[in-house]
Amino acid sequence: MELLGSPASPFVRKCLVVLAETGQDDVIFTEVATTPMDTAAAAAAANPLGKIPSLIRDGGPTLYDSRVITRFLDHRAQAGLYPETRLWETLTLEATAEGIMDAAVTLVYEKRFRPEEFWYQPWLDAQWTKVTRALDALESRWMSHLHGPLDMGQIAVACALGYLDFRHGANDWRKGRDGLAAWYEAFAARPSMQGTVQPAA
Repeated sequence: MELLGSPASPFVRKCLVVLAETGQDDVIFTEVATTPMDTAAAAAAANPLGKIPSLIRDGGPTLYDSRVITRFLDHRAQAGLYPETRLWETLTLEATAEGIMDAAVTLVYEKRFRPEEFWYQPWLDAQWTKVTRALDALESRWMSHLHGPLDMGQIAVACALGYLDFRHGANDWRKGRDGLAAWYEAFAARPSMQGTVQPAA
């Protein structure tokens, strides 16, 4: 199997962390440079939406969307990252992390691909408000889950926070969120996280 993606993408990083955590070293990672404005041929061939990550399988159709891929990889390894006893909580936590990633990536794309005269600051502010609301929810409602047994919600949150450091470090997401910051510091030390740190911007 072959995973297509960019190491800078938090969605791709989620998949790479799962591969590392579950010991699936038989999946080849192929780096693909693609953007919403200039879709790489390999990305379009794997996913009609042209998005990454995509997982090309030998015995079935290509899978895309990080949540589909991580669910497949977890099932393949029987790793229990989507535990039945707390499945809905895990899925909700993963969705919260994905929302942070979506808003954070959107902010990057807005300034990278639109001329400055077309930037709309209220809309940019609204995207960051989504991020801060989600971070506040993690701090106030999810710390018990985050400190529990490893699951996909934790991996997704860690990848989302790592992306905030990578692309939005000046916004200081840790301020006023001491519990979340301490949890992330410990989680980020895991070998799977250390081995998938995004390249320098």
